[in-house]
Amino acid sequence: MRTSKVTVRAAVSLTALAAMALAGCSDTSKVPVPDREGAMKSTAAVRAERRAYDGAPPTVPHEIFGAACTGCHNERGQSVTGVGFAPASPHDNTSKAGGTVRCRQCHVFVTTNDVFVASEYEGLPQDLAAGDRATAGAPPRIPHRILMRENCISCHDGPAAREEARTTHPERTRCRQCHVPVTENQAFESALGEGLTNERGSTE
Repeated sequence: MRTSKVTVRAAVSLTALAAMALAGCSDTSKVPVPDREGAMKSTAAVRAERRAYDGAPPTVPHEIFGAACTGCHNERGQSVTGVGFAPASPHDNTSKAGGTVRCRQCHVFVTTNDVFVASEYEGLPQDLAAGDRATAGAPPRIPHRILMRENCISCHDGPAAREEARTTHPERTRCRQCHVPVTENQAFESALGEGLTNERGSTE
């Protein structure tokens, strides 16, 4: 009997969480990295706090290493001793805007928690909701922009992926053949087919 990937992944996650509980681990800001024994990663909630608002580039949570960002934040990400797991870069396939060239133009280091300029601005928190479906059983639609997020696998599979957004079929690499971004909220209307008859001579 074959075991589904979903069942295996769920079992691995539950086993890891149980091990943490037995060990008395009180750090709720970290969760185990799937298939990487001993490796830990920040939770989705912690990662969301590193954004000033929904869609903003996350701040850099570690000190300056003096190395190229893509040395660790590559297509799949990697574990860094003494730091944690470096998430994969979603910009790996970005052909515009220098996706993997000038990282610190968007991602900045946190040097102070003081308010730079007082204002009444309050950014929307990161929305961790899943994409909706056009019909029951249809592939979920993409609820975010595509630019700078072309590498779907960086967020939806691999060790650094949020468990809430992990795909059940990473082997299917042409994601946008089924999953499409939401670009218009109005209903699509078309007169195509109006007045045509079927084989029985009636219109439908």
